[in-house]
Amino acid sequence: MADNSAPAVSPSTPVLPDRRARSWLAGSTIVAAGLVLGGFLLGDGLVRAKHADRSVTVRGLAEREVVANLATWTISYSATATDLASAQAAVDRDTASIEAFFDDLGFAAEALQPTGVNVNHYTDSEGVGRYTVRQRLSLRTDDVERAQAAARRQVELVRRGVVLEDGSDMAYTFTGLDAIKPEMVADATRDARAAAEQFAKDSGADVGAIRRATQGYFSIEARDGEAGGWGVSDTPYKKVRVVTTIDFSLD
Repeated sequence: MADNSAPAVSPSTPVLPDRRARSWLAGSTIVAAGLVLGGFLLGDGLVRAKHADRSVTVRGLAEREVVANLATWTISYSATATDLASAQAAVDRDTASIEAFFDDLGFAAEALQPTGVNVNHYTDSEGVGRYTVRQRLSLRTDDVERAQAAARRQVELVRRGVVLEDGSDMAYTFTGLDAIKPEMVADATRDARAAAEQFAKDSGADVGAIRRATQGYFSIEARDGEAGGWGVSDTPYKKVRVVTTIDFSLD
C-alpha cells in the first residue's frame, strides 16, 4: 500500500527572515542612531550658544586733576571823544599803560599782542557826533603762575585810567591731554571690569573677555565748578574726565 503522508521537516533546517524585513530593520537602526546623535549635538549647541550670549555691559570712569599749562587774557578797552583823533589818542595812552603793567610783572614784550580794533561813530541825544575807538590786546603765556599774579593785580590797570570792558577775562587751558589719554583709558577699563566682576559675583558667573568697547569723549572742566558771572574768574586747576562703555562676556 502506498504511503500518502507529507514528508516530515527536519528540525535542523533553519527558518530565514525575509530579505526586505532585514533591510528595513537595518535602515531603522541607522535612522534612530542618527536622531539620537543629532539631538545630542543640537542640545549641546544650544547650551553653548546660550553661554556664548551671556554678557554684561558696564561703564568705567576715570578722573584726574591737572594744572593748566597755558594762560590767555583778552583785555578790551575803549575811549570816546567828539573827534576820531582824540579818541584814538586816549586809546593809545591806555595801550601804553597796559604794556607798562605787564612789563613791570616781567612778561616779555611779545607775550602781549593786539587782536582787534573797532571804530564806531554815532550822534548823541544833543546832536553831537562822537567817535568810540575800541581795542583789544591778548596775553598768551605758559607762565601760569605769573598770569595768576597779573589777574590778581588787574585793579592797577583801573588806577592807571584804563576802563576794562566786559569780556576782559583770564582763561586757563590744559593742552597735555594726549600724554595722559592712554593711562586714563586703562583706568576707566579697570573701573569697568571691577563693576562687571561685582555683577558676575552676584549672579554666580565669571567675567570673560571684552566683546565690545566704546570710549567716550574726554572733558576738561574747572576742578571746583565752572566760572561764570561778574567777579568769578577762571581757575588753572582742572579736572579731566572720561567714561568708557564695555561689554564683557560672562562664563
